[in-house]
Amino acid sequence: MPEWISSRRFHDEPGTSGWHVLYGGAQTVYPTGSFATGVEFIRRIAAVTAEVGREPDIDLRPEAVVVRTAATPGGRLDIVDADLVRRISAIAQELGLEPDPSRLHTIQIAIAEAEGVHTGDFWVAALGYEAVGGLLVDPLRRGPRMWFDEISTPGRGRTHIDVAVPNDRAEARVAAVQGAGGRLADGSNAPAWWTLASADNHGIDIAAWGDVDDDA
Repeated sequence: MPEWISSRRFHDEPGTSGWHVLYGGAQTVYPTGSFATGVEFIRRIAAVTAEVGREPDIDLRPEAVVVRTAATPGGRLDIVDADLVRRISAIAQELGLEPDPSRLHTIQIAIAEAEGVHTGDFWVAALGYEAVGGLLVDPLRRGPRMWFDEISTPGRGRTHIDVAVPNDRAEARVAAVQGAGGRLADGSNAPAWWTLASADNHGIDIAAWGDVDDDA
């Protein structure tokens, strides 16, 4: 059986500094400065995956490499993820690469549904997603995952976007949104998450809870 670990336990493991637990698993961004450096970084990561028994999702761009690992499609972590992260961090150090959490965030879409209404099959057919528990996920984990928010509160009938950021960067992101014309619609759940709205009342949640969650 997998040894499941919480976000907080993940951060307590050695070699995980610079990584954060957002929607979809443990992840970070490594600025590389060149496409060639990114390719070499990925080559070295690939060499250790067989030993660990876990293959991460890797996004290669000319300026950076994004790495994400999780034991399940929904983003649950086990001790193997921590081991893989430790090895990737060591490879990065060998190449002189440092993680840059300021570039890291993950987007999720919350689909508003009235009580008793279920539209999951519609979204699966339209987007080519797969149902995983109460979530819908892109099989290749490229697009934002989706979940369903049953709306019973009058006045909150819109689908909204959730943006997960590293816990220590959430308040700065909230301040930036407010500085760009957003308003705080609901701060009662802070510091787990903040609900903000644009000038024309489009909702967005800035989420910080996942990075420090105690539940495995």
